[in-house]
Amino acid sequence: MTVIHFSYYELSLLSFLRESHPELADDIPFVKERAETASQAYAEAFDNGISIAECIGIANKTLYAGLHFSRHDTISSVLWNEFSAEVPLEAVRETAIRLRPLLESIFAKYPISDEFAYMPEYNSLYTEITGFVQLKLEEDGKL
Repeated sequence: MTVIHFSYYELSLLSFLRESHPELADDIPFVKERAETASQAYAEAFDNGISIAECIGIANKTLYAGLHFSRHDTISSVLWNEFSAEVPLEAVRETAIRLRPLLESIFAKYPISDEFAYMPEYNSLYTEITGFVQLKLEEDGKL
Protein backbone atom coordinates (compact mmCIF):
# COMPACT_ATOMS: atom_id res chain seq x y z
CA MET A 1 0.00 0.00 0.00
CA THR A 2 1.27 3.47 -0.89
CA VAL A 3 1.25 6.05 1.88
CA ILE A 4 0.30 9.57 0.85
CA HIS A 5 1.37 12.42 3.12
CA PHE A 6 -0.88 15.44 3.38
CA SER A 7 -0.12 19.01 4.44
CA TYR A 8 -2.39 21.09 6.64
CA TYR A 9 -4.06 22.65 3.59
CA GLU A 10 -4.45 19.28 1.90
CA LEU A 11 -6.08 17.77 4.98
CA SER A 12 -8.35 20.77 5.43
CA LEU A 13 -9.49 20.69 1.81
CA LEU A 14 -9.87 16.92 1.78
CA SER A 15 -12.07 17.01 4.88
CA PHE A 16 -14.22 19.72 3.30
CA LEU A 17 -14.50 17.82 0.01
CA ARG A 18 -15.52 14.60 1.74
CA GLU A 19 -18.32 16.48 3.45
CA SER A 20 -19.59 18.81 0.72
CA HIS A 21 -18.10 17.64 -2.59
CA PRO A 22 -17.71 13.85 -2.33
CA GLU A 23 -17.29 13.63 -6.10
CA LEU A 24 -13.96 15.50 -5.73
CA ALA A 25 -12.68 13.81 -2.57
CA ASP A 26 -10.70 11.16 -4.45
CA ASP A 27 -9.08 13.66 -6.82
CA ILE A 28 -5.71 13.77 -5.04
CA PRO A 29 -3.98 15.80 -7.79
CA PHE A 30 -6.70 18.46 -7.43
CA VAL A 31 -6.30 18.49 -3.65
CA LYS A 32 -2.52 18.74 -3.83
CA GLU A 33 -2.54 21.45 -6.52
CA ARG A 34 -5.14 23.58 -4.73
CA ALA A 35 -3.34 23.20 -1.39
CA GLU A 36 -0.04 24.19 -2.96
CA THR A 37 -1.66 27.29 -4.48
CA ALA A 38 -3.13 28.21 -1.08
CA SER A 39 0.23 27.71 0.61
CA GLN A 40 1.91 29.93 -1.98
CA ALA A 41 -0.78 32.59 -1.51
CA TYR A 42 -0.15 32.53 2.25
CA ALA A 43 3.64 32.79 1.82
CA GLU A 44 3.36 35.63 -0.68
CA ALA A 45 0.98 37.57 1.56
CA PHE A 46 3.24 36.99 4.56
CA ASP A 47 6.30 38.15 2.59
CA ASN A 48 4.38 41.32 1.73
CA GLY A 49 3.95 42.14 5.42
CA ILE A 50 0.30 41.20 5.70
CA SER A 51 -0.90 40.13 9.15
CA ILE A 52 -1.12 36.43 9.96
CA ALA A 53 -4.91 36.60 10.23
CA GLU A 54 -5.17 38.17 6.79
CA CYS A 55 -2.68 35.65 5.37
CA ILE A 56 -4.87 32.83 6.64
CA GLY A 57 -7.91 34.48 5.06
CA ILE A 58 -6.11 34.81 1.72
CA ALA A 59 -4.99 31.18 1.83
CA ASN A 60 -8.50 29.96 2.70
CA LYS A 61 -10.04 32.08 -0.05
CA THR A 62 -7.65 30.43 -2.49
CA LEU A 63 -8.15 26.94 -1.06
CA TYR A 64 -11.95 27.01 -1.24
CA ALA A 65 -12.49 29.18 -4.34
CA GLY A 66 -15.32 27.82 -6.45
CA LEU A 67 -16.32 25.31 -3.77
CA HIS A 68 -18.61 27.33 -1.50
CA PHE A 69 -21.76 26.18 -3.27
CA SER A 70 -22.25 22.44 -3.05
CA ARG A 71 -24.63 20.41 -5.17
CA HIS A 72 -24.28 17.61 -2.62
CA ASP A 73 -25.23 19.88 0.29
CA THR A 74 -28.20 21.26 -1.64
CA ILE A 75 -29.53 17.80 -2.42
CA SER A 76 -28.93 16.77 1.20
CA SER A 77 -30.85 19.82 2.42
CA VAL A 78 -33.82 18.90 0.25
CA LEU A 79 -33.75 15.34 1.57
CA TRP A 80 -33.42 16.47 5.22
CA ASN A 81 -36.05 19.19 5.02
CA GLU A 82 -38.60 17.73 2.64
CA PHE A 83 -38.21 13.95 2.75
CA SER A 84 -37.12 13.08 6.28
CA ALA A 85 -39.96 10.56 6.56
CA GLU A 86 -38.81 8.76 3.41
CA VAL A 87 -35.03 9.07 3.81
CA PRO A 88 -33.58 8.32 7.25
CA LEU A 89 -30.84 10.69 8.38
CA GLU A 90 -28.18 7.99 8.12
CA ALA A 91 -29.12 7.41 4.45
CA VAL A 92 -29.10 11.05 3.32
CA ARG A 93 -25.44 11.14 2.26
CA GLU A 94 -25.57 8.04 0.08
CA THR A 95 -28.97 8.99 -1.34
CA ALA A 96 -27.65 12.44 -2.28
CA ILE A 97 -24.64 10.84 -3.96
CA ARG A 98 -26.92 8.52 -5.96
CA LEU A 99 -29.28 11.33 -6.97
CA ARG A 100 -26.63 13.84 -8.02
CA PRO A 101 -26.01 12.50 -11.55
CA LEU A 102 -29.78 12.41 -12.15
CA LEU A 103 -30.05 16.08 -11.15
CA GLU A 104 -27.24 17.46 -13.32
CA SER A 105 -29.67 18.67 -16.01
CA ILE A 106 -31.49 20.71 -13.36
CA PHE A 107 -28.27 22.19 -11.96
CA ALA A 108 -27.16 23.03 -15.52
CA LYS A 109 -30.02 25.54 -15.84
CA TYR A 110 -28.63 27.77 -13.10
CA PRO A 111 -25.64 30.13 -12.84
CA ILE A 112 -23.83 28.17 -10.13
CA SER A 113 -21.20 30.21 -8.29
CA ASP A 114 -19.81 30.57 -4.79
CA GLU A 115 -22.64 33.01 -3.99
CA PHE A 116 -25.44 31.01 -5.63
CA ALA A 117 -27.04 29.87 -2.35
CA TYR A 118 -27.73 33.54 -1.57
CA MET A 119 -29.31 34.36 -4.93
CA PRO A 120 -33.07 34.31 -5.64
CA GLU A 121 -32.55 31.54 -8.21
CA TYR A 122 -31.51 29.18 -5.41
CA ASN A 123 -35.15 28.91 -4.30
CA SER A 124 -36.15 27.83 -7.81
CA LEU A 125 -33.40 25.22 -7.86
CA TYR A 126 -34.46 23.93 -4.45
CA THR A 127 -38.08 23.67 -5.65
CA GLU A 128 -37.08 21.84 -8.84
CA ILE A 129 -34.99 19.34 -6.90
CA THR A 130 -37.87 18.80 -4.48
CA GLY A 131 -40.23 18.16 -7.40
CA PHE A 132 -37.79 15.75 -9.03
CA VAL A 133 -37.36 13.77 -5.81
CA GLN A 134 -41.14 13.69 -5.25
CA LEU A 135 -41.75 12.37 -8.78
CA LYS A 136 -39.00 9.78 -8.39
CA LEU A 137 -40.57 8.58 -5.15
CA GLU A 138 -43.99 8.36 -6.78
CA GLU A 139 -42.64 6.51 -9.83
CA ASP A 140 -40.21 4.14 -8.11
CA GLY A 141 -41.66 3.98 -4.61
CA LYS A 142 -38.18 4.58 -3.19
CA LEU A 143 -35.05 6.63 -3.75
